[in-house]
Amino acid sequence: MARPRKPLLSRDRIIEAASSLVDAEGLDAVSTRRLAAELGVSGPSLYNHFRNKDEILDAVADTVSAQVDLEMFEESDPRDWAAALHDWAVSYRAALAAHPHIVPVLAQGPGRRPAGLRVADAVFGAMVRAGWPPAQATYIGALMRYFITGSALGSFARGFVDDETAYDPSDYPHLGQAHLLADRRQQVDEGAFETGLRALLDGLALQYEQTAAARTVRQTPNRA
Repeated sequence: MARPRKPLLSRDRIIEAASSLVDAEGLDAVSTRRLAAELGVSGPSLYNHFRNKDEILDAVADTVSAQVDLEMFEESDPRDWAAALHDWAVSYRAALAAHPHIVPVLAQGPGRRPAGLRVADAVFGAMVRAGWPPAQATYIGALMRYFITGSALGSFARGFVDDETAYDPSDYPHLGQAHLLADRRQQVDEGAFETGLRALLDGLALQYEQTAAARTVRQTPNRA
């Protein structure tokens, strides 16, 4: 009986294996030697598809960017710019929360990654169409990335242990309930994200009104 053939090595197989390693063990678990072993191939064969480990991690990061919903930025979508930013931010954070170990790579920016560039292009284009000056649209894209990736880099609630004795009221008079945060991680972290996102969008809304008012003044003829 003929032996079953191994699946041909491909970029997709390498990315899938690397993604599983990153999700399970973190960035340091990924090496060409480890990936080759996981895939049952020789190490040099990986170089037919990727030049190095960094290129592999870039590809893994791009698969996460591809999971982010961009429908709200389409010209046919009825949501205004603020609602679109909100819904996109929630989708983006959900994708990062599902793959937290790859966040440091994503936080570096899209570089040449196709899906990451599509995200940046969609955000910038939607903000300019909404009336934001190009420079401000760039700032908005940047600050949203700072906020979203920052929120996904770590858990505030997990920063506290569930040991009540760790927070002696004589030393920390306001942390009497801090030991309860770890058990409420999702509620605390999601609540903090939504609170910050709403505050950020409220602030942008004020800037938007000021920008629109300044544009109206500039366009109004001087009748004096």
